[in-house]
This record gives sequence, C-alpha cells and structure tokens, in this order.
Amino acid sequence: MDAWLSDAREAVAAAAGVPPDELELSDGDAATLLELARIAAHESGERTNAPLLCYLVGRAQREGVDLDTLADAVRRNS
Repeated sequence: MDAWLSDAREAVAAAAGVPPDELELSDGDAATLLELARIAAHESGERTNAPLLCYLVGRAQREGVDLDTLADAVRRNS
C-alpha cells in the first residue's frame, strides 16, 4: 500500500472509530478491486462507475458477503 493510500486508510479508520488494521487491504483484494474498477469503467463506458462499483462492493461486504463472491457476480454480469 502506498503512502497516500495508507494515510487515507488511517483517516477513514479514525473517522469510523475503528482500528486501522480492520481496514487492511491485502494485495489480492487490491488486485480484485482494481479488476472490478476496470470492468466497470470499460464495460459501461463511464470511468465514474469504477469507484461507485467499488463502493457498492464495500457496502455488500459489510453485510458479510466475501469479495470473491461479489467479484464473480460482477464478472458474470459484464
């Protein structure tokens, strides 16, 4: 994780009142999210859909669904 993203994680964790390690982003998760962002931008033709899709995936993960399941759903839909 680069310095900017690490600082952003710290700020988000502080605002959410959670320890920063609860927002740890593994290399595999980062790769999956970047793939989903690529799919959203290219398939829709709108780059703005990339961060919005990643936000939706994050919201769904809060409900207990794992990232791989969500990524598979997006891949099947594209």
